[in-house]
Amino acid sequence: MLLDKLWGNLHGGSTHFPIALMIASLLFDALAYVGREPYKRDLHIAGFYTLLLGALATLVATLSGLAISAWRFFGDGTLAKHHDFVWPAFGLMIGLAVWRLIVRDGATRPAFGVYLVFAAATAGLMAAAGYFGGELLGA
Repeated sequence: MLLDKLWGNLHGGSTHFPIALMIASLLFDALAYVGREPYKRDLHIAGFYTLLLGALATLVATLSGLAISAWRFFGDGTLAKHHDFVWPAFGLMIGLAVWRLIVRDGATRPAFGVYLVFAAATAGLMAAAGYFGGELLGA
């Protein structure tokens, strides 16, 4: 019982970080994409590090979420809706972070444009996962 409460508190607290950091990363990188020097590089750096921190936080949020759902990867009802958004968001966020770690500053402008499309999709999926996660609390 105490362990369940601990996992629940950890999940409730940790889920906000990947959502907020993914959205912040998207905003920093989008501003860098359309912006001009001298701020472009600093915005890209901010986007890079907020994405990495968010990806690390998503590991904690995912682990604690699995623990409170009795290690069910899919579930029923609202939990299933939550997981419909969580798993793609999780995979995309980790994938985007790995891509940024590999590519660093070497992405072409068109490639980074494609990255931004995937980052926007990830931010949207994260937000939807958060919405349905909140709905679980009211159920």
